[in-house]
Amino acid sequence: MDDIVALAKRRGFIYPSSEIYGGIAGFWDYGPLGVELKRNLKNEWWKWAVQMRDDVVGLDASIIMNPKVWDASGHLSSFTDPLVECKICHKRFRADKEELLRAHEKEHNEIISWTEAKTFNLLTEVLLGVTEPKQVAYLRGEITQGVFVNFGNVVDSSRVKIPFGIAQIGKAFRNEITPGNFTFRSREFEQMELEYFIRPEEKEGERVFSYWKEERMAWYVGLGIAEEHVRFRDHEPHERAHYARSATDIEYNAPFGWSEFEGIHHRGDWDLSRHKLAYRDEETQEVFTPWVIETSGGVDRAALFFLIDSYCKEEKRTVLKLHPRLAPIKVAVFPLVNNKSDIGQKAQLVYTMLKPMFMTAWDDRGNIGKRYLSQDEAGTPWCVTIDYDTLDNDSVTVRDRDTTKQERVNISQLATYIHDKLAAHEK
Repeated sequence: MDDIVALAKRRGFIYPSSEIYGGIAGFWDYGPLGVELKRNLKNEWWKWAVQMRDDVVGLDASIIMNPKVWDASGHLSSFTDPLVECKICHKRFRADKEELLRAHEKEHNEIISWTEAKTFNLLTEVLLGVTEPKQVAYLRGEITQGVFVNFGNVVDSSRVKIPFGIAQIGKAFRNEITPGNFTFRSREFEQMELEYFIRPEEKEGERVFSYWKEERMAWYVGLGIAEEHVRFRDHEPHERAHYARSATDIEYNAPFGWSEFEGIHHRGDWDLSRHKLAYRDEETQEVFTPWVIETSGGVDRAALFFLIDSYCKEEKRTVLKLHPRLAPIKVAVFPLVNNKSDIGQKAQLVYTMLKPMFMTAWDDRGNIGKRYLSQDEAGTPWCVTIDYDTLDNDSVTVRDRDTTKQERVNISQLATYIHDKLAAHEK
């Protein structure tokens, strides 16, 4: 894990937030490569969830909503963690995390007394207005409620009919007691969620729940996560959230243990009924409260696990074998030497040609071997080198990240070559 954290900062994937002032626990900034990885991840999810389906539409709800939303949803009363405090150093920990408590006790090398557990609401308060008293509101603790309160608006303004889904990607905030494991447990994070509305029937609920479980697992595996590194973990009744009729996590075998990065939940009619919303079937005029099957994935957690799963330290190089569609940079262009103007000019022409079509990097520093190693570490699938032969026959060398094999491709065919390579990785 230390290697991943070091690489993430060194290569511009992830930085500690406001680091020059000592940072702030649970907040992270994404650098030039990291922001591209996240963008690609979200684009792939949106294409899967919305673009390629006829039964799902998109939404982007506001981060701050009327506080009545959180009262109706149960978050003001139920969105809590049990909290205990160390009487020696006064640090606070979740009472249900026994491993963390035992680890903290070892740090003191003495018997620790803990305070009694107290409930701690995870919603983050914000104050609105310019005069006192200001209005108390909350940063959303999940993006889900923005979908539910807009359920009627979506039905009225589009042609969706049960069954249908509403997809959303957005930031959420939780006042986590013990953020940690790099970006895994953060106070600001991004979610990608699909709320799928169905008729309130037991068999239909079971069928749709199973369907989305398999769909979500296949999506991660299809983008390169090794099947043996992921698993389903069904929630026991006492583990389920207050709204869940059933729930399953997709977990990844991280360096810090099996860890959840997506949940599939059967929310029943909890949310729509709490918001007093219903659905009218236009054909039968039947009015009912739909059930909801939810898939809720963490963008930051997924990005972290894709980084971990792709990380490969070989004898002579470190390489991120990211799926090409997730790779921050798709192709890098190198002039073989940087002291030959004709080679440099030809390389610039190739770079200019590719840049509108693919995220393209330019690198003319040092020897060609070091440039290959640098792009391997960034996860770039293909490197294009313009050399002396290019001046004679307009062909370039294309080097594959994973195999390190090289082949000659004519410049006129280069864009098609890369397009075809990307298409070959389509699910």
